[in-house]
Amino acid sequence: MIRTTVLAAPIVALLAAALAAPAAAQSASGASASRNAWSFLAGVGTENRSKNISKSGGDGYAFGSAIWESADGLFYAGPGFETVQAGGSNVEAEFIVGYQPEAFGYSFDFNAAYKHRVGAQAGYDEIGVELTGNVSRSIGPASARLQVQYSPDAPGSTDTFTWVEGRVGWDFTNRLEGTVAVGRREQDGAPDYTGWNAGVTYAVTDTLDLDLRYYDTDAHTFGEQYEDALVAQVAYAF
Repeated sequence: MIRTTVLAAPIVALLAAALAAPAAAQSASGASASRNAWSFLAGVGTENRSKNISKSGGDGYAFGSAIWESADGLFYAGPGFETVQAGGSNVEAEFIVGYQPEAFGYSFDFNAAYKHRVGAQAGYDEIGVELTGNVSRSIGPASARLQVQYSPDAPGSTDTFTWVEGRVGWDFTNRLEGTVAVGRREQDGAPDYTGWNAGVTYAVTDTLDLDLRYYDTDAHTFGEQYEDALVAQVAYAF
């Protein structure tokens, strides 16, 4: 299975949610090592969901990233993009840098992302910064992850936010994984809410994943972006 985060998050989230975490670099030397240090991800989905709410107005979206990873696998950096519908912008570009050590049987991932909603209308706050920390562990087919994210300046009307999410998963086979996640977002300039998602990811090949996921929040009264949705996504790593 392609292992990704959503920035996102979250993401994706994230990056839903976002955005993709780097694939593990292969051991090599010389020119071959340089090539293997880079990994790429591209995909499409029926809706862009980040932290369980919509960023694409209920429409489909596309995403992609190019990530460089150090030879020891500890450091990574690179650009990414996703299509959105926000403030007149249709594309959110980002650049991410991260550090992903392992200790005491746990995997950690700390990263910072700079986000820019390209072509936003005048007066719209198109720039954002997100700081994310993940700790995860797998025991047999079971897995769990805790994510904490903070933004001192989010795009749009939101000033600052804090996002905390817990996720558990189970590998039914070596290709089929199910996950359930619940998160809470506290923010200035936008509603606080609790959201959750549940779904399955199937690895068609070692590089192609299909994901089907149901999203919902407790904040339907704040607009369509907070309402429930069933989302399908395909991601290709190369």
